[in-house]
Amino acid sequence: MAKNPSYTLEREIKYTKKLQALCAELPPLCSEFFRGIADQTAILTRYNYAVDLRIFFRYLSEVKFDGQRKITEFSLSDLEQITLDDLERYMEFLNLYETPDGRPVKNRERAKARKVASLRSFFKYFFRKQKLSNNIAALLETPKIHDKPILRLEADEAANLLDCVDSLSLSTERQQVYNQHTQIRDSAIITLFLGTGIRVSELVGLNAEDLDFSANAFTVTRKGGNRVILYFSEEVAQALKAYLEVRKEITTLPGQESALFLSLQRRRITVRSVENIVKKYTNSAVPLKNISPHKLRSTFGTQMYQETGDIYLVADVLGHKDVNTTTKHYAAQADARRRQAARVIKLREP
Repeated sequence: MAKNPSYTLEREIKYTKKLQALCAELPPLCSEFFRGIADQTAILTRYNYAVDLRIFFRYLSEVKFDGQRKITEFSLSDLEQITLDDLERYMEFLNLYETPDGRPVKNRERAKARKVASLRSFFKYFFRKQKLSNNIAALLETPKIHDKPILRLEADEAANLLDCVDSLSLSTERQQVYNQHTQIRDSAIITLFLGTGIRVSELVGLNAEDLDFSANAFTVTRKGGNRVILYFSEEVAQALKAYLEVRKEITTLPGQESALFLSLQRRRITVRSVENIVKKYTNSAVPLKNISPHKLRSTFGTQMYQETGDIYLVADVLGHKDVNTTTKHYAAQADARRRQAARVIKLREP
């Protein structure tokens, strides 16, 4: 099994370069912040912080300082002048604003909550280093986030989805020609989602050598870079083996030899492409549900919890660091089990 998957390294390099480009647009103190948190955060986390901070400093430049201060000119002394009112006005600004090219942007509660978290981390860092006399961002309230209904497939819907992938009759004649080249790959992808609960980012990062059919297992790189072994059923194994037979006939582009799932361009498939694959088939199989790769992951988690009743096992297999995250997603299933248990009790014989 591969110990240093090229996909992980490529993504690290990609976002490091993107972060460096963003830092050139930000005040120098931001580079200090990113250096300071590098050992505690993933590169994608730092990149997202940079995206959020660019919006924040643009707001300061254009609104608070009325265009009289360039973004790259802000210093720690300017941060000392930031008040809670300024931060609350910034949150109001996030409701609807325009990008420099005039594109309107509307942030909902989850996007705003992430930007609050970015600010808190930023101010906390300089406060901890005693370069700010107070941490004003710690007083900023996080927007209330309303829970979304957990969307997943029922058992019969999951079976119908797999049937749809195996059927060419769902497509137009032109699409059928295209599907003949992708059907076995798509079946392996969706079967892997439903059979292991893998994340889409983990799936696209898989290498062919990560698979071990002697144990029906594969090694996956989880959030934070940890490598763990996951196991799959014989049904998943058969779908993967069928795809590997097709893949052996494909000559990949240079540098793409290790990638498990390939696009028609003979390179590692992208997250966006996998999302489109899932949408194509689920739109036919379950048109009333908006199913994403994450919803297929939820389907797997639900089925595993229904079969085992072990929330800690589900959390471990799904890679949740906090079991409370798992509990929140599958609380409805636990409630259903409790209701079922209550109906079993008979106080009087009929």
